[in-house]
Amino acid sequence: MNVHRAIADLARMMHAVPESDDATDRVIAAITAGAVANIPGVRYAGVLVVDRDARTFDTLAPTDDVMIHLDRLQKETGQGPCLEAAWEHHMVRVDDIATDPRWPDLSRRTLDETPARSSLSFQLFTHRGAMGALNLFSDETDVFDDESEEVGLIFATHAALALFRARQQGDFRSALASRDQIGQAKGMIMERFTIDAVHAFELLRRLSQDTNTPLVDVARQIIDAERPGDGVA
Repeated sequence: MNVHRAIADLARMMHAVPESDDATDRVIAAITAGAVANIPGVRYAGVLVVDRDARTFDTLAPTDDVMIHLDRLQKETGQGPCLEAAWEHHMVRVDDIATDPRWPDLSRRTLDETPARSSLSFQLFTHRGAMGALNLFSDETDVFDDESEEVGLIFATHAALALFRARQQGDFRSALASRDQIGQAKGMIMERFTIDAVHAFELLRRLSQDTNTPLVDVARQIIDAERPGDGVA
């Protein structure tokens, strides 16, 4: 398949799928598969997502179990092109893992434990202690060139957009859930104390300020406490 046709099809897919976690997974899987199919020399592809606060280290849509092992080696050694691309640089290229001096521990284990011999990594995002990178590996050395970087960047851009949409959707869902909880707590207060919505919200706000607790957490406490025989406070 022509690479430009593949990219156009991928763009159409991103706009066509409904907004859901499963849809995002399908788009990311199409991106990693497309990278393997359309970038010369690429044998393995995956998206690495790291959250420093939660200490999570996930490989999304790997095209082969080797990709999972490669990411795990970077986690265990704390070094590597994927991590460097994700945190510090927009792109990192390794033409020959055996001779690259930047990550000696990782290079040794990669050569010993996997068939990978070169790599190309693109930063997707850095956001609130989390980061993502599109990682491409080859079993051959010196296979990546300027064209590989250009085409890889296009696939990386699509991956970044898909993950951005997913984060936006997650934030939106969180905001809706918070709004629903505040509304539910406000309704309970209105019914319990026979007051209107304005005064009920003011009571919630005062509780939040007096206890130095986020408004949604105050609402959640009221909902949890509102059982037969329990008080509101």
